[in-house]
Amino acid sequence: MKKVINCLKEDNSVIQKKLRRVTLEEGEQIATELFEILNKRKDGIGLAANQVGIDASVAVVNVIEPIVLINPEIVSRETEIPYYEGCLSYPGKGVNTKRYETVDVKSENVDGSMIFSGVDIGESGKGTWEESEIKEDRALRTLEAVCVQHEIDHLNGLVCMDRKIDTTYRAEKKPGRNEPCHCGSGRKYKKCCLRK
Repeated sequence: MKKVINCLKEDNSVIQKKLRRVTLEEGEQIATELFEILNKRKDGIGLAANQVGIDASVAVVNVIEPIVLINPEIVSRETEIPYYEGCLSYPGKGVNTKRYETVDVKSENVDGSMIFSGVDIGESGKGTWEESEIKEDRALRTLEAVCVQHEIDHLNGLVCMDRKIDTTYRAEKKPGRNEPCHCGSGRKYKKCCLRK
């Protein structure tokens, strides 16, 4: 059985490569292997083929229920949100990213498209591919939507660090007492505007 390649310690030649399209049959075989790896590890909610060194556009997600994505494509996105996410390929290196609260995804193994959304849209929000009768909460649905985007990024050669956003607040720099005054007088700040 293959294992998730730790990109901090090992070389993974396909982690930042757009992966090749596969047939439905090949995709289902790879998805089965990916689920076996996830189940054995017990520490992840999604896995893309290139994370285990396979050049194939296949990923799996298991947040609310198991989802297989074969040659997936995001066809629409709505409502940008900040999200903190990590990656099995870069353990301990979580980053703040911008994702979308709602994504519409086409995958070759599903007729039509699948909508993943954290938006509270009532009972009608349950996708037709979901067998569970339990209405999951908004945070879990948002996690699923982000995970789907994360895994599709992998299939396109992107990692979450490529989407990192800076969340540090930077206060406006105030002049020090001995710096030139900003009013243009040429005097030191402490002897000019600070005294006013």
